[in-house]
Amino acid sequence: MRPRVGHIQFINCLPLYYGLVKNGVLWDVELTKDTARELSRHLLEGRLDISPVPSIEYSRNWRELTLLPNLSVSCDGPVTSIYLVSKLPIQELHNRKIALTNTSRTSQVLLKIILEDKYRVKPAYFECPPNLGSMLLEADAALLIGDEALQIHCQVPQGLYAYDLGSEWKELTGCRMVFAVWAARRGFAEENPELVREVQRSFAHSMSYSLTHVEQVARDAARWEAFDAAFLQSYFTTLQFSFDTDHQQGLLEYYRRAQALGHIAEMPQLTFLEV
Repeated sequence: MRPRVGHIQFINCLPLYYGLVKNGVLWDVELTKDTARELSRHLLEGRLDISPVPSIEYSRNWRELTLLPNLSVSCDGPVTSIYLVSKLPIQELHNRKIALTNTSRTSQVLLKIILEDKYRVKPAYFECPPNLGSMLLEADAALLIGDEALQIHCQVPQGLYAYDLGSEWKELTGCRMVFAVWAARRGFAEENPELVREVQRSFAHSMSYSLTHVEQVARDAARWEAFDAAFLQSYFTTLQFSFDTDHQQGLLEYYRRAQALGHIAEMPQLTFLEV
């Protein structure tokens, strides 16, 4: 059988997809591209077997999922693709309105943790599509991820402040930040353990291949993206894709703080597929 596998459309997962193409793995899986939020829904509702899952979604559904080891989307300091853009210095945002991109709940909770635990401010939040101009018409600050945030990293609009949430998290906790993990539905993994192991090995090999050939990945991506090859190579090497003990500790710290602020009901367990 061909497992039904999800793939995040954001550029931060391009190294994984690139390696899958180059190594011919796409013939062996039924791949579905979508946002991380939608992929999580498809996985939990049984339309996918294996998929990347936003960290916050894993915490809310961990009893139904099994983690694939050695795979994540993480950072250790700057992430360059998740920014708070503000009309005011960040410490002046108490009771101000912040527009949250509707494409990442993990980043939404991360921002709330940083603002409350680091800066002791509690703004008023609302969710909307990620368009900076429209967001700042209604709000004093905006949370952006993906291409929109990468544009901010390249050039902060005049008169605005910009804060990289990866850097902010590192300064607050000293930990790595894990934005997404790979998981299988627990029932599917229990019924098809070797098949899930094959997918995990293919993903890990794909990521290793892409990072070994990162210059080529960046050159190929630059043909279709709004960023040049040098910028993309720097971005791909800033991101981390492993899931070692340090990443796991960082993820558990994120969950601890999220629970303390009432964003999740309980501390999840990190339950891994045995490989």
